[in-house]
Amino acid sequence: MLEVIEETLIDTLKLLPFLFLTYLAMEYIEQRTAGKAEGVIRRTGKWGPLFGGILGAFPQCGFSTAATNLYAGKVITMGTLIAVYLSTSDEMLPILISEHAPIKTILLIIGAKMVIGTVFGFLTDLVFFKQRATKIHIHEICEQEHCHCEEGSILKSALIHTGQIALFILAITFLLEVVMHFAGEEFLAGIILNRPVLGPILAGIVGLIPNCAASVVITTLYLEGVISTGAMMSGLLVGAGVGLLVLFRINHHKKENFTVVALLYAIGVFCGIVIDLVNMFV
Repeated sequence: MLEVIEETLIDTLKLLPFLFLTYLAMEYIEQRTAGKAEGVIRRTGKWGPLFGGILGAFPQCGFSTAATNLYAGKVITMGTLIAVYLSTSDEMLPILISEHAPIKTILLIIGAKMVIGTVFGFLTDLVFFKQRATKIHIHEICEQEHCHCEEGSILKSALIHTGQIALFILAITFLLEVVMHFAGEEFLAGIILNRPVLGPILAGIVGLIPNCAASVVITTLYLEGVISTGAMMSGLLVGAGVGLLVLFRINHHKKENFTVVALLYAIGVFCGIVIDLVNMFV
């Protein structure tokens, strides 16, 4: 057990410099572009899903929340909201960078999420074609389970982010090390990797957790080789961060909210299963 704890601490400490530098860059980008993405998406009209799919992929931790506010305020369509939710990455990017994942892999994941978000955003608008009302005033709602990155300096925000995610990674890595130590990595990986349908279904459920911990868990499990590419994509597509939490808090149309959740989950799991099946036969 001491060996497991030691390995967990060493693995986590190695990530801290890369996590901090990544978050520092993300905070800088977010401050420099504050409000611009929301302004663009307000004016997109029928092309909303295209811009939602593209802008959602940019490393701005509050964009899914901003899009939720716009949707609740009858500014954007359900398809645009779905596009943003599917393409947003939450904590995926910092973890992939800190773990030295190949650039090609990172770009493929982000690109796939953008394309899937855009395509299914347009399809959603085709099905739910009812026009929403014109713009009304929207009150900004803070992310109650996040770092309030609009407050203070980018250095402070980056440090807070790094500390929060490092704790998540520490806990997840420790649990993985314990399980793998007693059960064996091959046994653990086989439970999910050999089940192309079950993996995406379970990962999609994890992705629905309205907290950045979901993307941390899914990305870490993928990098450790515990879950398949399809399962990873399923969880990350479904994971909208605290966007879903804010949706249920500010949008009074509960039926719409559950429709958004059902669509998000169905699309994420469907795409994950397809990816796994393609990988099996390629």
